[in-house]
Amino acid sequence: MDTKLILDFLRAVASNNNREWFQSHRADYDAARGEFERGVEQAIGRIADFDASIAAVTVKDATYRFYRDTRFSADKSPYKNHFGAYINAHGKKALRGGYYLHMEPGNCLLAVGNYWLPTNILTACRNEMMANEEQWLKCVESRSFRKYFGSKVETTEWAESWDVPQGFGLTKLKTCPAGFPRDYAHVNYLRLKDYCAWHHVADDFFAAEGWLDETARILRAAKPMMDFMNAVIDDYE
Repeated sequence: MDTKLILDFLRAVASNNNREWFQSHRADYDAARGEFERGVEQAIGRIADFDASIAAVTVKDATYRFYRDTRFSADKSPYKNHFGAYINAHGKKALRGGYYLHMEPGNCLLAVGNYWLPTNILTACRNEMMANEEQWLKCVESRSFRKYFGSKVETTEWAESWDVPQGFGLTKLKTCPAGFPRDYAHVNYLRLKDYCAWHHVADDFFAAEGWLDETARILRAAKPMMDFMNAVIDDYE
């Protein structure tokens, strides 16, 4: 994967985010997207080595449109300034957790888990944590999980969380959720409104010879947490 070509194009888009410029540089976009998709295909194959459920996912299944939906946004820029891929056995819109790759100059990252869970499923997940506390803690307090997703920084929005090198839980309640014991020893896990773990990587991460192996190590560290959540979520999908 030619990461320099990808990131150079994304920097150019950020400085020239308009249709006239994009149309005159369509060949550059096609080349950059082609390189990114080649990397996504490689990542799918590598992740499938430890998670067979995503083996049948295609690049088309995982990648997003580069065009922004500006209908409800104050920002009318027509194009994104990043490439992203969400590798999920049930599709990009599934509640079930999956693996996310993000390439953006200065904001490259890998992420694992579940985002935007409905209240009833969050409640079920919280009940499962309390009922199987020991198993849950093994997932999120293991040495490997803490190594890659150990930030304690409080964040409130995905965009803000990008300033944090690594972390777990993009959004949190300020207090214990209703119906749960406030004095529970691990109440901070109950306060989470999502179960997404992310890890920033340097812009040259995807250019390294062993990037696929390192990607596998990082994502695999969060798989037990995601499996725990998915065992609950799968009952609702």
